[in-house]
Amino acid sequence: MAGHSEVLLRPKTTEEVSQIIKYCDEHNLAVCPQGGNTGMVGGSVPVFDEIILSTSLMNQVITFDSISGILTCQAGCVLENLSQYLDEKDFIMPLDLGAKGSCHIGGNVATNAGGLRLLRYGSLRGTVLGLEVVLADGRVLNCLATLRKDNTGYDLKQIFIGSEGTLGVITAVSILCPRKPKAINVAFLGCNSFQHLLETFQCCKVMLGEILSAFEFLDASCMKLLEKHLKLSNPIGECEFYIVIETAGSNATHDDEKLHNFLEEVMMSSLVTDGTVATEAAKIKALWSLRLRVSEALTHDGYTYKYDISLPVEKIYDLVKDMRGHLGDMAKNVVGYGHVGDGNLHLDITSTGKDPALQAAIEPYVYEWTSKWKGSISAEHGLRLR
Repeated sequence: MAGHSEVLLRPKTTEEVSQIIKYCDEHNLAVCPQGGNTGMVGGSVPVFDEIILSTSLMNQVITFDSISGILTCQAGCVLENLSQYLDEKDFIMPLDLGAKGSCHIGGNVATNAGGLRLLRYGSLRGTVLGLEVVLADGRVLNCLATLRKDNTGYDLKQIFIGSEGTLGVITAVSILCPRKPKAINVAFLGCNSFQHLLETFQCCKVMLGEILSAFEFLDASCMKLLEKHLKLSNPIGECEFYIVIETAGSNATHDDEKLHNFLEEVMMSSLVTDGTVATEAAKIKALWSLRLRVSEALTHDGYTYKYDISLPVEKIYDLVKDMRGHLGDMAKNVVGYGHVGDGNLHLDITSTGKDPALQAAIEPYVYEWTSKWKGSISAEHGLRLR
């Protein structure tokens, strides 16, 4: 999505943000808050010549408490930089995204981003402990608490999490960070039906329990695009579906035993037809890239229509199959991938170019289908509120 603005402002402090917003309010000037510009719905794009308020220079860590694991930082801190900062202190961010090298923590909070670790650590509504926000008239609301328990009144920060900058500009965040796991394993597995994938997920939750960190999937069409456009290699045999499972714990021997027993169970029961396991950082990164780079592969396939859907887990892939049948030859590719652990499907549809007829066939079909099964049309990407 293209935008236009004649003015870009890059404040360094909350006070500067407050002065800017107050001036704009008094002179009836529209403002477009902008973080890392990695959002999927165009919320940071100025489409009415708004003044861009960028948080890119608000990139300082304010405090970190190594006892409680609570990090307080400015909203413009890049997620990956925070992860590296915490890694040196033996902690991790509770949030991990494919766009971590560019996205800002303030934008993550403003869109209530989900990501790869939600299955293990929950959503930002639980891990964010406090916010500092500049309101529409320039007043500063300081709810930058570092308390895990506080029942003295309304939890005001919650109305700003997921508000996409419409109620105020987030300028600082305090967030609870877990300890860095001592042992990490990644398994890349193949299944020949989505039902087998779901049964593998059920078995995974039972047998891996507290060490299960992520359970992601991609379909065969995604794998073909990864091979074709990014020249990535499939580490196992061809399958209809692929799963990325990550375990994270404190005892390598204990975790290895649990993972071995799980893999033996799903292989012996023919739920999984092939697989490989990584324990070394380089191989772990290579296996994760097969899931994280799907979106990149799709950009090389043509114009992409992207949908971020929450559904009952058992219905996730039915939408992909029904959409393929509904569109027929109109689309180049219809693929499904995403976060099985929290019922989040990324449905992507490609064509050779922007096609109004194709879009008219997709919408409102995708929304009506989702509504029929009591799902959500935006699981984690937001709605581009204005």
